[in-house]
Amino acid sequence: MGKYLVKLSKKAKKDLQTIKISGRKADIQKIEIFFQEIENDPRNGIGSPEHLKYYDGEVWSRKVNKKDRFVYEIFEDEILVVVVQALGHYDDK
Repeated sequence: MGKYLVKLSKKAKKDLQTIKISGRKADIQKIEIFFQEIENDPRNGIGSPEHLKYYDGEVWSRKVNKKDRFVYEIFEDEILVVVVQALGHYDDK
C-alpha cells in the first residue's frame, strides 16, 4: 500500500472503462504502472509527469499515448490523489 490514497472522478472511471474495452494493451499496462507510481510518488515516474501550471491546485499529467493524457490532482494536506481523466488531451473535445 502506498503513501497516497487514490480516488477516481466519474469521468476517470468512464475513461478507464473505455480504455479497458478498447483492448489497447500498451495503454492498459502503462496506466497500471501510473497507479502504482502515484500511490508512492505522484510527481515522478513514467509518462513524463508534468505539472500543469494554468490550473488551480496541483494538477499533473502523464502521457498515455500521443493523443491521451492521464490527468490527476494532488491534495498534499489529505495525502490524496484524485484522477481527473485518462482520455483526451486536457480539456480538448
